[in-house]
Amino acid sequence: MDGRRRNPYQLTDESPVYVISIAAQLSGLHPQTLRQYDRLGLVSPDRTAGRGRRYSARDIELLRTVQQLSQDEGINLAGIKRIIELENQVTALQQRVAELSAAVDGAAVAMQQREAQVHASYRRDLVPYQDVQQTSALVVWRPKPKRPGAE
Repeated sequence: MDGRRRNPYQLTDESPVYVISIAAQLSGLHPQTLRQYDRLGLVSPDRTAGRGRRYSARDIELLRTVQQLSQDEGINLAGIKRIIELENQVTALQQRVAELSAAVDGAAVAMQQREAQVHASYRRDLVPYQDVQQTSALVVWRPKPKRPGAE
């Protein structure tokens, strides 16, 4: 969730609303195929209190993807399951990268603010030290001769 309150009656792609017969029609698959996919862990719909399956729009999209990978690409169900797992992992990692990137950006802003505070606290009567180059020159100092009567 993004921190905002959600309307519990608002439908999203993740809302489990379709019974197995409707999900089968929408995906173009037989209900028994949906049950098999659920047993294999390919597409796991939500369950009602009475253990009935409820599919979301995202589940139906995934069912179509499984069917396309199986029929058109010739990938077996174990391979499809691995593909789905890897895609889910990539999605989770992308979300984590976005979170960490936001945290780094926040830390950079905080560091810049702190640096500005430090610079603002500098005393303005101090002069920056500059290293003097050492030379082999010899400087002779002689006091000025005293003038008579000056004291």
